[in-house]
Amino acid sequence: MKLTRMKIGIAVVVGLALLAVSSGAVLGLGLPEIAKVAGVAYLVDRYDSEIDTFISSALGEREAAAQGATKVVPIISLGGGGYIGAAQVVGNPEQVQRVKVVVQVEGKFGSFGAKVLIPTTTSTPSGTPDRAKGVGVSAVVEFQI
Repeated sequence: MKLTRMKIGIAVVVGLALLAVSSGAVLGLGLPEIAKVAGVAYLVDRYDSEIDTFISSALGEREAAAQGATKVVPIISLGGGGYIGAAQVVGNPEQVQRVKVVVQVEGKFGSFGAKVLIPTTTSTPSGTPDRAKGVGVSAVVEFQI
C-alpha cells in the first residue's frame, strides 16, 4: 500500500512537472515558476493527510464539515494564470479514493468569469478529464505562480 502511494505520488509530481514545463512556454513561466509548481505538487502529495485534517477541523469549527469521505489532492489550473494548490474532495469513499488530481478550468464570458473544478481519476489531465462520479470539491487552497 505504501509503495503504491509512493508510486502515485511520484507520478503526480512528475506529471505536474512535465505539464508545467510543457505549459511554461505557453504561459510564459520561467524556471523559478516551474520549480514552484513542482514543489507545491510535492508538498501537497507529501502532506495530504495533514492538509485534509486541517481543512476538516476548520470547517467543523464553523459547523460546515463535509459529509462523507474526504481526501486532499493537487489542484491545477492552466486557464487563468498558472495556479496550483490543493483541493479537498468529498463523496462516496470508493470514488474519493480514485481521485488523483482536481482540474480547474477557467474562462471569461463577456464581463463574467467562471471556474469549474473537476475531480479526476488521472494524474496528468489531458484531453477530456476522467471525472470521478459522485465526488465534489469542499475546499480549495491556491498559490499563484
